[in-house]
Amino acid sequence: MTAPGPLTIDIAFDCHCWPDPQLLESRVREMIMSAWNRQGREDEGEVGVLFSSNERIRELNRTFRQKDQPTNVLSFPTGNPFPAMSGIEPLGDIVLAFETTAREASEAGRDLEAHVSHLVVHGFLHLLGYDHQDDSQAEAMEAEETRIMTGAGFDDPYGQNEDV
Repeated sequence: MTAPGPLTIDIAFDCHCWPDPQLLESRVREMIMSAWNRQGREDEGEVGVLFSSNERIRELNRTFRQKDQPTNVLSFPTGNPFPAMSGIEPLGDIVLAFETTAREASEAGRDLEAHVSHLVVHGFLHLLGYDHQDDSQAEAMEAEETRIMTGAGFDDPYGQNEDV
């Protein structure tokens, strides 16, 4: 397998509610690069990550998915089958909502950093074409998420103790 092509990761915060932005930014870069490297893609890519709020993500969810409610993470793949003129393939954007993410982490007894890491991996895999519309797709996506998360030293996000 050849070395993966370089990946540009743009990260922004439009909500000051997120604790320790430097730690989150570092962790998100690490998790996305881990997912990217596992794919063995030779092209160059670019992804954007926005740390936002329930208010913003609810607006996006309503506009693009016709669901008038906040959610933890949204992915917006470019769907562009052709590389950009610069040679860098824009993969899309990932948006996370603080309030929902923090609540879910607390309810599950998980560290916020671990939950953010999982959501970013999940969102990034959507940008790479993974989905969970049927059981087979869901199993493949969850298995890949688990490999990436456990490879980074986190617990299996789905609570399975078997090797994947």
